[in-house]
Amino acid sequence: MRLVVPVSGSDPKTRLSSLLTPDERREFTEAMLADVIGALDAAGHSPAVVATAPVTCDAPVTVDERGLDSLVNGLLAETNGELAVVMADLPLLTPATVERLFAPDADVVLAPGTGGGTNAFVSCHPDFRVDYHGASIRDHRRIAREVGATVAEVDSRRLATDIDEPDDLPEVLLHSNGAAADWLRDAGFELVTDGGRVTVERA
Repeated sequence: MRLVVPVSGSDPKTRLSSLLTPDERREFTEAMLADVIGALDAAGHSPAVVATAPVTCDAPVTVDERGLDSLVNGLLAETNGELAVVMADLPLLTPATVERLFAPDADVVLAPGTGGGTNAFVSCHPDFRVDYHGASIRDHRRIAREVGATVAEVDSRRLATDIDEPDDLPEVLLHSNGAAADWLRDAGFELVTDGGRVTVERA
């Protein structure tokens, strides 16, 4: 089965612009990507990266400027539905979590994100396709049902936690010891526990 990690290499993580410069956003994106690739490798998989612009990582990289829907649906068509996709902004991912993603005996395995997105999936169904707009996890459940696929979902905080907003950054420092957490610490970010909710500040 082909395993792909899509990533934006041109102008990634724009919702972190209030904290990070464009160059820093690219560096942080590559650090998260390194964590994802490391977890996939350690779980015995061989991921390939598909990026909108060149990125630096320890996996084969193909540059493809198509949008996410067009890219993934094109890959699903090429592989007759035999495809796994794991997003690049999941720095809490571990080998054990990867094993959970691939364990269910179902035509389509979905990993919901906390905001209604779909952070990963494994498809073995020739007619499954994706639609990442809006609450995509709901759409992917519907699409799978419509094509007659059996569906399983992986309820995992580590798979559900994608890093998009400033409020997401504490999760990296709290629950990861990988490249993304190291990058944040090296950039001067630290946890702040005043006020009831854990946040980050930059020294």
